[in-house]
Amino acid sequence: MNSFQLAMRVLRVDRRTRTSAILTAVGVAVATSLVLLLASLPGATQARSQRAIWQDIGSYYSQSGESQRPAPLLMASNKDYSGDREITRVDIALTGTSPMLSLPPGIPRLPGPGESIVSPELGKLIQSAPKAQLGDRFGKLVDALGPESLMYPEQLVAVVGHTPETMPQTALAADGFPNKQAKPDPMLELLAWVGVIVLLVPSLVLVASSARLTAARRELRMAALRLAGATPGQVTKIVAAETALSATVGALLGILVAPALQGLSTFVPWAGGTWLASDFSLAPGTTIAVAIAIPLLVVFAGVLGIRRVLKTPLFAASAHARKPLHWWRLLAVPVAGAFFLFAVTQDNASLPMVMLGLFLLVGSAAIIGPWVTSAVGGTFVRIWRKPASLLAGRRLRDDPKSAYRATAGVVLAVFTGSMALTLLPSFESMAGGGRTFKDNVLYAQSDATQAQQVADRTNASLTRYGITEKAVSVGQVYLATGETGTRSQSLNRAFVMTCEDATKLLRVNIGGSCQPGPAIYSRYGINPAEYRVTSEYDKAGTPLDPKAPVHLFPQGDEDTSSTIVIDPALVPAGVTPERFDVIVPTTTENAEVVRTALVGAAPGQEVGSRGLHLIGQQQELGDLRRVTVIGLIAAGVLAGCSAAVATAGSVMDRRRTFGALIAAGTPVRVLARALRMEAALPAMVATIGAGVVGIGVAMGLYSLVEKDAVVLSPWLLAPVVLGIGVALLGASVSTPALKRVQSEPLADE
Repeated sequence: MNSFQLAMRVLRVDRRTRTSAILTAVGVAVATSLVLLLASLPGATQARSQRAIWQDIGSYYSQSGESQRPAPLLMASNKDYSGDREITRVDIALTGTSPMLSLPPGIPRLPGPGESIVSPELGKLIQSAPKAQLGDRFGKLVDALGPESLMYPEQLVAVVGHTPETMPQTALAADGFPNKQAKPDPMLELLAWVGVIVLLVPSLVLVASSARLTAARRELRMAALRLAGATPGQVTKIVAAETALSATVGALLGILVAPALQGLSTFVPWAGGTWLASDFSLAPGTTIAVAIAIPLLVVFAGVLGIRRVLKTPLFAASAHARKPLHWWRLLAVPVAGAFFLFAVTQDNASLPMVMLGLFLLVGSAAIIGPWVTSAVGGTFVRIWRKPASLLAGRRLRDDPKSAYRATAGVVLAVFTGSMALTLLPSFESMAGGGRTFKDNVLYAQSDATQAQQVADRTNASLTRYGITEKAVSVGQVYLATGETGTRSQSLNRAFVMTCEDATKLLRVNIGGSCQPGPAIYSRYGINPAEYRVTSEYDKAGTPLDPKAPVHLFPQGDEDTSSTIVIDPALVPAGVTPERFDVIVPTTTENAEVVRTALVGAAPGQEVGSRGLHLIGQQQELGDLRRVTVIGLIAAGVLAGCSAAVATAGSVMDRRRTFGALIAAGTPVRVLARALRMEAALPAMVATIGAGVVGIGVAMGLYSLVEKDAVVLSPWLLAPVVLGIGVALLGASVSTPALKRVQSEPLADE
């Protein structure tokens, strides 16, 4: 009889071993499906970006200048909006120099001047809204874009045709549509790697807890085989066959479940929309590698768990006392933390190095956790007041590795929660900013040659639509001090506009500071005699009138404290602003009509507003919150399941002990209380430590994107409290397990 046949025979005749194998298979299936899902996320974002790469103006390239021929395409791409929904607008003009152009998939043809091709979702939106609010921006609709050209099914996209003469001066000359490879979303790629680490480990803890359901029985069985003459190699093969059987079934089940999990993921929005089912595709080699690697880890862990049987089968058979744990385990977290700190503090931090440091920190919990558990148990043995405390303390001190297993998943969930609840408020604190204009002001950038024409065309359209607001062109200049082109030079950007216009259009607290006549308005005192006015930072400029009046306005928003307003009458002769913004104030009722007028007057230019800038930030934060909540729920469920299985396994391992205690008259409630204390005592200490480490890791990750300090909130205590609650909830299975022990004959053991 070979090892596999023996493993099958054990599964057929031993109900508890069969239960353990089923739970192990389920744990492996969960781990495999989660890893396959997370591993497919970078490729999914890349697939989205690849479909929409033609919408990115930065992906175009032209060699026409090198060959001395005109480019066949003129392109401009920008964002438009309808309400708070983003529209990707691509303005295009054919120069007529290339009769054959290869179109991206999903684009049936190129629109002519005055025509447009839109996505199906945008077409529905245009049909449902008045033309002045949306339809007039795009001209005549002649066709629809296919799903192969859209980043996500709900994306709003328009391809608008022009003549070369009506394209903006900033239009890009291109030889054709791009055919290069798109890149994955770096944020989601980072989150996927973090997810693999913080969710794979709890899944493996669940697998280990399931495998430990019959650990004591397996040890006795293997020890008997060793004492009967079986070699260590034969025993190892038998254990490997038992574990590999359930792990292989679990891996295959995980591969079958993964498509369903990926299908559910298509409904989770990211970056404005959902996904296509085909986005979550993995190379067969990657799938096979994951399906092999996870069972191998499980088999390795199973073989590692019988080291004592292989070395000293007699001690294993007689349940010889285990050796105490060494103090060097305390060094695991500091060493892993030092490596992580080294990785995040490098000038060009490497993502693989940072993820390796994070993995080492997560793994260090398995090293230091049993030592902490043993220390907690020793403390309660010395200070016990009730029988339950003594029983729990002895268990924690004598077998800390098995006792910690019930807490391991909870510790990792608390670590993940503390890390997330540190990063999210910190990212939220970065929100805000944007241009100095008020939230309800629309603006389009222009230059000295076009600004006034754009403003005039906008006003003509506003009059036609019956809107009373007027567009104004506002230039920008620099107030310079020091020698040009040297480090002594200081530049302060100033808006060239009247105080009355600044009151209506800017987010500065200038309203009550306006004085009769031309003046300069600033938050800080300015000596006009020390400043020059220039339109470009590298020009010397013309001295400012030393007698120009300067008025101060009160402090407003922090990001507008450096704002300066200079009246057009005070700009020296010969200085003409190069940069202009055409600005229109709006109301809630006319915002879309004003946008339509401004878009039509400035084709190819993005019409923005600070309000939409803030909405975009909130969308990104909403994506992060959504992904974080899903991850924390998954980690919490895995932690609770592993705690419950580990508690049940603890009862099964000690059936003989509990049976004897019950037979001797020990109440089941006392034993149940002892089991709950076994879960709660180490969880209380370990989760506090995990919370502190999670905050430290969050600080390191946050430093990769921002040098300011993280934001700490009282909600950081929530993961610790919930972690202890999950541990106690998992331990609640102890009472049913003990009652089952009570109902079974003690002679069975």
